[in-house]
Amino acid sequence: EVQLVESGGGLVQPGGSLRLSCAASGFTFGGYTINWVRQAPGKGPEWVSAINFGGGSTLYADSVKGRFTISRDNAKNTLYLQMNSLKPEDTAVYYCNAKIRVRYTSNYIDYWGQGTQVTVSS
Repeated sequence: EVQLVESGGGLVQPGGSLRLSCAASGFTFGGYTINWVRQAPGKGPEWVSAINFGGGSTLYADSVKGRFTISRDNAKNTLYLQMNSLKPEDTAVYYCNAKIRVRYTSNYIDYWGQGTQVTVSS
């Protein structure tokens, strides 16, 4: 069973930092690109960042570029998001997301974790 479990969220003051983690299981973690996606209250999902299977290629939304860093440890089946210089507009539930191929087929299923709340407020 594919599982993605986020942790590390919390309440932080503007300008502060948090490090989110996403523990993966049930699939070959090192074979897939993984995303961070967030959803603020009353808004739709916003893609934040992605990292390729080996970790050598990363992408960021303009809204977080230069402040957030995505990384992964394939030996630990874990994805990270280091968030620095946090702003109130970063307040959201943060999810890790991956499209995983259904074994023995060419079909893919979109998997999501349960999310972790990040609140940036003074």
